[in-house]
Amino acid sequence: MKPSREIAGLIAIMAALRRPETGCPWDLEQDFASIAPYTVEEAYEVADAIARGDRLDLKDELGDLLLQVVFHARMAEEEGSFAFPDVVEAITGKLIRRHPHVFGEARDLSPAEVKALWHRIKAEEKAGKAAARAAAGLPPKTEETGVLAGVPQTLPALTRAWKLQARASTVGFDWNDARLVLDKIREETAEIDEALGSGDRAAIREEIGDLLFVVANLARHVDADPEGCLSAANAKFERRFKAIEEFLEAEGRTAKEASLDEMEALWQAAKRREKAAG
Repeated sequence: MKPSREIAGLIAIMAALRRPETGCPWDLEQDFASIAPYTVEEAYEVADAIARGDRLDLKDELGDLLLQVVFHARMAEEEGSFAFPDVVEAITGKLIRRHPHVFGEARDLSPAEVKALWHRIKAEEKAGKAAARAAAGLPPKTEETGVLAGVPQTLPALTRAWKLQARASTVGFDWNDARLVLDKIREETAEIDEALGSGDRAAIREEIGDLLFVVANLARHVDADPEGCLSAANAKFERRFKAIEEFLEAEGRTAKEASLDEMEALWQAAKRREKAAG
């Protein structure tokens, strides 16, 4: 087989990899659950390439993510559930259905009208899916109820905390000032200090979780993505630690050979250089 610019080529390669007896042993032993973590990982690698502004990497990572979709669709086709064309039909149908102001007669809508229309269409889709499940002999889909229902369990923890708190805020369960959240952060750090004094590891873990949860809330109050904030902090740490290593390498030493006081001084020097640079 040769590389192809057509999606059919990728689908054919995936089918060959999954073909019994002649396919790839690793690909053949996979299932939806085993592939799911790779799907999530590839989505993060796409986001990383975008953050770095690396379009060459982005092209490759989008291909890796597309492979995940094709892989899942192939396994579904093998079990008779659906195939890749059904996935394409489902998303194109959804996009057309949810944008009647672009593809239909509902023109010149305000943003508020578009949002209201979107919610009405989603409700109609939900009813349609329920009818389709009944027609296929499937039981009704069990759904959570309540204000916090529907926030995916598989989201990164900080993002999920942000979304849970945003949902709770819709019914007034929220602080009305970011400084009040900051007071709560101080309260949580005091509780961590107390837990550290007790030596109770379970209590320490619990209090650290509480602190992270409130920090995510502070980020929400100032309209900052907590994952993005932490990613930026990670990048800053990597950059400054690399500066320490480079300085020590110039002296013929490694970080293991330097004292903590030396590394702290080099860290502060790197910090001052960054601030001076801009």
